[in-house]
Amino acid sequence: MPIYEYICEDCQTHFEKIVLNKTQEIACPKCAGKKNAIQLSVFSAANGSGNGASAKSSGEFSGGGGSCCGGGCGCN
Repeated sequence: MPIYEYICEDCQTHFEKIVLNKTQEIACPKCAGKKNAIQLSVFSAANGSGNGASAKSSGEFSGGGGSCCGGGCGCN
């Protein structure tokens, strides 16, 4: 189930919504407006930046550990 980011074209509210299927109607949580524009998420923009320096290509390991952040914050 993908999460999409939207901006309401009526009241300019930014919000996220889990989309179960393509026919699901998306309404603004603030004004219930149906005119919403999908936004490019920060994760997608950072992932598709094209700089070629990903963790896999540089040999670094980021993640794993089974905790909320991969164990780097001491939350284990």
